[in-house]
Amino acid sequence: MITVFNKGKDISYAGCGLPYYVGHVIEDKAELIVNTPQKYEKLTGVQVCCETEVTSVNRDEKSICVKDLKTGEESVHTYDKLVIATGASPVQPPVPGADLENVFFMRTPDDAIALREVIDGNDIKRAVVVGGGYIGLEVAENLHAKGIRTVVIDMAEHVLPGFDAELCEKVENHLADEGVMAFTSTKLEALEGDGKVEKVITDSRKFKADLVVMSVGIRPNTAFLAESGLEMFKGTILTDAHCRTNDPDIYAVGDCAMVHNAITGKPVWSPMGSTANIAGRLTARNINGEEVSYRGVLGTAVCHLPNMNAGRTGLTEAQAISEGFDPISVISVTDDKAHYYPGSAPFITKMIADKKSKRLLGLQVLGKGAVDKMVDIAVTAIMLKATLDDLVDFDFAYAPPFSTAIHPFATTLNILMNKVSGAFETITPKELKEGAAKGYTLIDGCLSPSIEDARYVELTDVDGPIDGLALDEKILLVCNKGKRAYLLQNRLKGYGYTGTKVLEGGIFVTEPDTIKENI
Repeated sequence: MITVFNKGKDISYAGCGLPYYVGHVIEDKAELIVNTPQKYEKLTGVQVCCETEVTSVNRDEKSICVKDLKTGEESVHTYDKLVIATGASPVQPPVPGADLENVFFMRTPDDAIALREVIDGNDIKRAVVVGGGYIGLEVAENLHAKGIRTVVIDMAEHVLPGFDAELCEKVENHLADEGVMAFTSTKLEALEGDGKVEKVITDSRKFKADLVVMSVGIRPNTAFLAESGLEMFKGTILTDAHCRTNDPDIYAVGDCAMVHNAITGKPVWSPMGSTANIAGRLTARNINGEEVSYRGVLGTAVCHLPNMNAGRTGLTEAQAISEGFDPISVISVTDDKAHYYPGSAPFITKMIADKKSKRLLGLQVLGKGAVDKMVDIAVTAIMLKATLDDLVDFDFAYAPPFSTAIHPFATTLNILMNKVSGAFETITPKELKEGAAKGYTLIDGCLSPSIEDARYVELTDVDGPIDGLALDEKILLVCNKGKRAYLLQNRLKGYGYTGTKVLEGGIFVTEPDTIKENI
């Protein structure tokens, strides 16, 4: 017999779909409920008890204490095997005014329903989203789509955790272009208003607001385990590769539990629906007598933004360094599908590998198209511990509506391999800002002159050494996206130039003024 005790009234809902209900992308609130207790019981034969809270676990007696939240009655139930899947709750910043009207969180269907009702029923002009993670940005996107002037604030240096700085900066600039201002390195200090929120006070400025959405993270629901003796880390239950706790009869899955990183093997918190589902199925198999292990997570995520999608998996370059790898990366700008096909748009892709072993370590991608396809290819490769050499001749699907003849993943891979071999010598946007191009001569190699006050060189006109440029001169070649600068570099090498570098991603990734400031 299997019994589920659940504190809430809903057992299965589309948590990641909540922002899209707010924005009327999902119209019917019933669509947010994946399974009702009644439906689930009929489908599975599992007994579901909602609005019942487990208040303690007694491992010696193999029992749990359960409180009926409707009646207040308490009861004790024994178990052979116990699965803890209590999830997490939104972090509520301890700031004055957090209890004002029109201050919302985004965790349950009731949260989304209440927020949409306020938006639809009132003259809401300004909103502030506190938190620039995935949910926060998706909420901001949907508020913006409703015509609400939306600001995002975050204490971190950049929005979108899990992305390297150069791609975060591209996202922040893009959001600004779309009308959503992101203020990073900004600390929330207070909310003010007469009954309803009216102002958001930070350590640097004040914002007017008709509503505020708090999206500053979540905290595991594990307080009831304080006396259980289960091993924890920062309030999160530690588990082994079988999803077992330090008690062999107790398992933990979902947002309340730790898993491990598939690359490093280290414990990691992965509060994702995908992680919970994998761990749940694996746990069920283990309870039923199998001995299967969770290979771990990669921090894979994808996010829908105004006219842009963002996806990532694996290690960032900074994480790879901290984990003892010697990473080498490349930033490419490619078409997401055949350039002549309607709706085609660029991908900005950062691919990261270990320089010595050439093992693929991570991938980040921005674009209007199907970034998830790029990410999922990388997930497969990383989980199989593939090297760049293993991936060079993959037979990717091609037709103009879907991809390019040389798949954008393959193009990025080829560019990185050229960089590994030394055939492609570059300066990354990050290295540029760190001063790597100081003292270089800037050459504008774009389709047409695009960098003010920079010397322009037309690729097709170069048929020998360029007047005024010494063969050993340090030269930074910049074009629109990187391809023409690479071709120019090859041509100049053929004429004896030894000090050329290409700026990865060109002016599509790094603004011309930023380039000039760092030369």
